[in-house]
Amino acid sequence: MRILSGIQPTGLPHLGNYFGMMKPAIELQEKGEALYFIADYHALTTVRDPEALRRNTREIAIDFLACGLDPAKARLFRQSDIPCVPELSWILSTVTPMGLLERCHSYKDKLAKGMSASLGLFSYPVLMAADILAYDSDVVPVGKDQKQHLEVARDIAIKINELYGPVFKLPEPIIRDESAAILGTDGAKMSKSYGNTVELFLEEAPLKKKIMGIQTDSTPVEAPKPIEGSAILGLYRHVASPADYAAMEADFLAGGKGYGDFKKRLFAAVWESFAPMREKRKEFSSDPAEVDRILREGAQKATAITVPVMKRLRHAIGLS
Repeated sequence: MRILSGIQPTGLPHLGNYFGMMKPAIELQEKGEALYFIADYHALTTVRDPEALRRNTREIAIDFLACGLDPAKARLFRQSDIPCVPELSWILSTVTPMGLLERCHSYKDKLAKGMSASLGLFSYPVLMAADILAYDSDVVPVGKDQKQHLEVARDIAIKINELYGPVFKLPEPIIRDESAAILGTDGAKMSKSYGNTVELFLEEAPLKKKIMGIQTDSTPVEAPKPIEGSAILGLYRHVASPADYAAMEADFLAGGKGYGDFKKRLFAAVWESFAPMREKRKEFSSDPAEVDRILREGAQKATAITVPVMKRLRHAIGLS
């Protein structure tokens, strides 16, 4: 089973990235041939600072390795290091109906949030289809909000296969558990776009400041606290033992403790949970040549997978 997933370097990885994408990806490296790419082409729709793009790309690679990605089991690489991706994206775009892209929710949502319309933003699902189809992927882990993009990739692949014969494998989705979604400091889904993130490897003082800044309601200390939609509990259940989580939930319902107490317990659990990863991160940060080697070898092995796929496609459509 070949598994394909990617993450954008639009900012430093945060707890939502870790529990929503990185941790499941690391677990999946034990179940098949895993290919994980850093989507720097995709990031160009929003990141205009070249130094920030380089820095974020490297930081994501280091964080992924620190969190347990094993280069012997999973290929980690930069999207831009795969030569065929732009070519494949163009070929796919020639058979992609405009209406298919116009129906994509993500484009509409981003415009509604104030992003400038661009061809790249509009055709984002075609580039994503190229990322998926280039490797004969069997499964693609996605959240419900990205499921439509995988469906677009399948629709485009079906169109190519109808026109030119059996060129592409049709990948299947692995829908990530939405309960893994992490609420940000403002109570909305944690996202770099909303500025409500808690980054993975903040120093102790900034991390504590972020967690103590989680927005809460005005329930008095002595009163029971609502547990539904609580950003504190939502994050705590990922970093605490079942017993500790049950105790905090019981304290929420009992009343008599303020949100400040719960935030301090959350901070302690987050800090302790990521302690081993912080140590590994120091090792990778101190050896940039090793990180470069891992990315380079990952790209070489990923590129080798794309060669027969592109040869098959180019012959089918008449380019060779």
